[in-house]
Parts: sequence; C-alpha cells; structure tokens
Amino acid sequence: MATDKKPETGRRAGDRGRYGRLSRERVLASALELVDREGLSALSMRRLGGELGVEAMALYRYASSKDALLDGLVEALYVELEQRLAAEAGTTEWRAELHRIARATYDVCLMHPQVVPLLATRMLAVPLARRPLAVLRDHERVLALLREGGLDEARSMAGFRAFTAWLLGYVSVELGEMVDNPKEPEPAFRLGLHRMPPQELPRLREAAPALAEGGGPEGLAAGLDALLDRFTS
Repeated sequence: MATDKKPETGRRAGDRGRYGRLSRERVLASALELVDREGLSALSMRRLGGELGVEAMALYRYASSKDALLDGLVEALYVELEQRLAAEAGTTEWRAELHRIARATYDVCLMHPQVVPLLATRMLAVPLARRPLAVLRDHERVLALLREGGLDEARSMAGFRAFTAWLLGYVSVELGEMVDNPKEPEPAFRLGLHRMPPQELPRLREAAPALAEGGGPEGLAAGLDALLDRFTS
C-alpha cells in the first residue's frame, strides 16, 4: 500500500533514540542515571549515546563537550532540588526556609554522591553568569531569604557565602570515605586505626569512630543554626 509519509533523515532522525525523541532533559537525566550507577569515569559521549540508542554525535546538540556534559550533571541535580522543594510544603519564616533548602540539598546530594564533587570543581571552573539557570535560581533563593531576614547587602553576601560553604562542605565530608576495610569485623581494624601513629594522632584516633558514622541531618542543622546566629546576633 502506497504512502506519502517519508522517512526521517538528517539531524532529526539522529535525534530519535531508543526511547523516543531526545531533549536536553532526557539526555541529562540519562547521564545522571549512568553516573549514579557506574561513576563519573563511565561517562562519555559514546557511552551515553549507547544508553539512549543514538550515535554520540547526536548528543552534541545538547552538550557541546565533555565539560558541558559535566556542567549538565550539576544542572540536573539542581533541577531535581527545585522539584523536591516545589513538591514540599514551604514555610513563610525565612530561617526555617533556609533549613528546608539545606536539608533538601543534603538529601538530593546523598542520592547522587558521584555528582557531588562536581559541585565544587565545576562551580569553580564556570563564571557565575554562565552557571546553569537552576543553580542561579538556587543562589537567588538563598540571597532573597537572607535579605528577608533583615541582613543588609554586605551581611547577606557574607551569609550567602557561609551558607554555601557550610552546606557543600558538610555534604562532601559526610560522603567522604572513612572506613579502611568494610569487611573487617574488628572496629579498630575496620577504621584502619592501626595505620595512625597513636603518639602523633591521639585525638584523631579517638574521634575516628564518630567521624565514620557521620553527622547526619542533625549535624547539618546544628551547624546552620550556629552560622545564622553569627549573622543575626
């Protein structure tokens, strides 16, 4: 039976993957899934194209380089953060809202631990104005809340830097590898305390078990309260 429908050719055909037509959101979501599953070292245009069922060249419309793809992972994480915040009930009190943002960021980062190092390396590599819009909206949200809390421009900028440094630093430490041998049943050997000179590092050896357990969201909130007290007192 004859038909007037012509097959897709050229760029449009190359954009149709295994799961339908590509979009930036689909490409970044697949990249995030791949990195969550296999780590950053597994990410390449060729591998991502294989995940989506397209040639690697088809992806360059959505990420012009490997660095752009890494920036896209940061974007995808912050988009997920926005969606989480939008789905939750907010609060009209500025300090409580900062706590809500911090906790949501903490939760999203723990869901995507392989991406967390990029929050430092790619943020530092990309000028402010060129960061993904989802990241800039997060910055705007925090700054607006600090101004709402009565901080003037200078103090709100200092508070913003402190808030960001505490939040991302806390998450990075929380995700840091503290256990030397997870299969070792003896706690001291599991932590590798035998590798630490007791005469030189007595306090660190003593603190190692607590460090290995992590501070959790309670530690995040306690530190944030101390930080905000410093700027509002």
